[in-house]
Amino acid sequence: MAPEPLATETPAQGSSPRYFTWEEVAQRSGREERWLVIDRKVYNISEFTRRHPGGSRVISHYAGQDATDPFVAFHINKSLVRKYMNSLLIGELSPEQPSFEPTKNKELTDEFRELRATVERMGLMKANHVFFLLYLLHILLMDVTAWLTLWVFGTSFVPFLLCAVLLSAVQAQAGWLQHDFGHLSVFSTSTWNHLLHHFVIGHLKGAPASWWNHLHFQHHAKPNCFRKDPDINMHPFFFALGKILSVELGKQKKKYMPYNHQHKYFFLIGPPALLPLYFQWYIFYFVIQRKKWVDLAWMITFYLRIFLTYMPLLGLKGFLGLFFMVRFLESNWFVWVTQMNHIPMHIDHDQNKDWVSTQLQATCNVHRSAFNDWFSGHLNFQIEHHLFPTMPRHNYHKVAPLVQSLCAKHGIEYQSKSLLSAFADIVYSLKESGQLWLDAYLHQ
Repeated sequence: MAPEPLATETPAQGSSPRYFTWEEVAQRSGREERWLVIDRKVYNISEFTRRHPGGSRVISHYAGQDATDPFVAFHINKSLVRKYMNSLLIGELSPEQPSFEPTKNKELTDEFRELRATVERMGLMKANHVFFLLYLLHILLMDVTAWLTLWVFGTSFVPFLLCAVLLSAVQAQAGWLQHDFGHLSVFSTSTWNHLLHHFVIGHLKGAPASWWNHLHFQHHAKPNCFRKDPDINMHPFFFALGKILSVELGKQKKKYMPYNHQHKYFFLIGPPALLPLYFQWYIFYFVIQRKKWVDLAWMITFYLRIFLTYMPLLGLKGFLGLFFMVRFLESNWFVWVTQMNHIPMHIDHDQNKDWVSTQLQATCNVHRSAFNDWFSGHLNFQIEHHLFPTMPRHNYHKVAPLVQSLCAKHGIEYQSKSLLSAFADIVYSLKESGQLWLDAYLHQ
């Protein structure tokens, strides 16, 4: 039975606040009416979702739930954001109601919030701008070196291949750098982060910032939660992911692909194909369909630049060959790094667990080393990145021991592995979930 709509006016100044129970809040999680709770205050976001700067879906994923920890995690200027939230305020939780739902670990949540305060006092949320400047310069240096390789040594096979490898490194590293700006982790104001985000993802990579924001913040809000995390949207049409969802798919007698062979065809339709065969074309559909003309303008500057610099050296056929070889190499790099932290982990429908449990069950780390840090853009510290998404990446290793202590105290597994083991675990987990699907499909 649908809940009766309640008045949504902000409580008048000086009047007694309206009180709600968790049951009432939880009922407002559908398409028609959406509420959420932040610091015990109840907000009606039904009309606001379309205007939410971070996207309508990411905020809607917390409809009917407490969103205090993600609110703190995603916003760098919380006092400014709260001013805009006043018009959405409709009341607060009744005094006898707990601060969050019974599915969430109170002690763990309280201690994580203390850890967050400690991290802020230690200055770990402040970026070293020299680090990011040098990082940008090393990308630009590789970009120039790639062109000079062809200009100086000619366009024979070896210089051509070296140029392609350098350009793929440029694309991968620019991908990690745009990720920093997209998460607002470099500058203290959103404006500068957004501007540099447009430059790096638009001009250096040829992709739209709005597309990245639309997908990536959903992933962070509800990692590995089916129908809420777009990073696992390849389930069920291409892969059967996770033990729970794979068995569920098998019981439903659904077979979109031969999932028991997915650990083999992953090598064909996964790492080599994602960027050149899908992302490369979908991003143009995205910006045109959503009328993101600023993003399109930034993207055009990228394509004009590489066309004008490489066409005179290679001709049209050589240029297209170089471009798609770079996208192919970058795609392999990108997919292995981004999937190693998540695909082998717990995947399920949203269980509305607390922030720490939600992030830890869906993420794992890869051991720290100079190469691993560079190769993955410090996303080998995936656990720390998910707990503190606006933290500048050069501080992940500093907070890691504190996170490990918190996990040890509460009996939460903190996984860290070698780079090659992390890669192998992607394949092993696909093989396992494919077999679980087959068993359920045939016998349950």
